[in-house]
Amino acid sequence: MIQRINDEVYKISCGSNMYYIKPLNLVIDTGNFQERAMVERELSSIVDLSKIKIVIFTHLHYDHIGNFNMLPNAKFYAHKDEISSFEKDKIGAVLNPVIVKKFTPKLISIARLKLPKRYQIIHTPGHTCGSICILDTVKKVLFSGDTLFYDGYGRVDLPNSAPKKMEKSLQEIAELDYETLCPGHEY
Repeated sequence: MIQRINDEVYKISCGSNMYYIKPLNLVIDTGNFQERAMVERELSSIVDLSKIKIVIFTHLHYDHIGNFNMLPNAKFYAHKDEISSFEKDKIGAVLNPVIVKKFTPKLISIARLKLPKRYQIIHTPGHTCGSICILDTVKKVLFSGDTLFYDGYGRVDLPNSAPKKMEKSLQEIAELDYETLCPGHEY
């Protein structure tokens, strides 16, 4: 189901949360492949999927990348540490061998993406070594992936987790100026 967060941001809950930022024509995460029909229906109700040019992955777990191939003209961005982890151990980075076989896009380092200055990319290792958050400093919205949830934070016992770095990442997030939290899941 699609939900409007503010006049620029839409959320689709699909096993995980994915977000569409209308002025940038950008998607954050692409959700769980098991929810593809619903994701495609809901997202296409507000945008032509072929017009989406940018996808930012907060990390590469299967429930956040599963519908990448419904956006045929998009470029896919992730943190360089996440890309490196994926190149070394695809199954450990994605956690689902079926998705690993299907996941073929070229991943581009998020450092190469030029966004308006109001958007800050914050490296928040912990849940994965290359987890990121995105802060919209104007609308005061934090897209936190699986680093921070409403009632906790993401697991740190997975193959490419960085458990010793999670506390520092959470402290950094606590110092950010945001009013709306847009996490990767509803927990």
